[in-house]
Amino acid sequence: MKVMKIVALMLVALFVITACGGGESKGPKKVYYPDWWQEQTSPDYVQTYGMGTKVSETTSYDAAYSNAMLAAAQYVEAYVKGMVKNYEEEAGVENPQVLALTSKVVKTVSNAKFNNVMVTKQETIVTEDNKYKTYVRVSVPKEAVNKNLLNQIKNEEALYNQFKASQAFDELEDEVKKYD
Repeated sequence: MKVMKIVALMLVALFVITACGGGESKGPKKVYYPDWWQEQTSPDYVQTYGMGTKVSETTSYDAAYSNAMLAAAQYVEAYVKGMVKNYEEEAGVENPQVLALTSKVVKTVSNAKFNNVMVTKQETIVTEDNKYKTYVRVSVPKEAVNKNLLNQIKNEEALYNQFKASQAFDELEDEVKKYD
């Protein structure tokens, strides 16, 4: 009888140990990316990457491609505006309630024109919630990127020269007014 009690006690202890241990870890999980993600494999191309998750496979590809092209355009030129607002209010006398709000807004606008752009890698997976997640690598010829950068530099140089010319003209007008 004593042996049965000891065996029963050991079985209960074994069940408790196995029930408490194991299971899924509650720590952070690694996010999946393809092994070719963020690689620059060709010296003749600037490779940008995009990802899109949508209910439809086609729209997930379109979103990924658009994000990759946006990254390429931002590589050439990006206008960024940002604003942060902090607001805090206290209401009540005996048991005051503090209401706090912080909002952050960032707007990025890019403009670029590229020729001969190619999608050189693509991978689509189905997520646990039955959505399609597409990863895309877009390769833009470096000559197209350099052409865009050169055009930006020329435009800025032309604007600067125009500014300097108008400034010189204003100085000339001021000198003429002195003699009138």
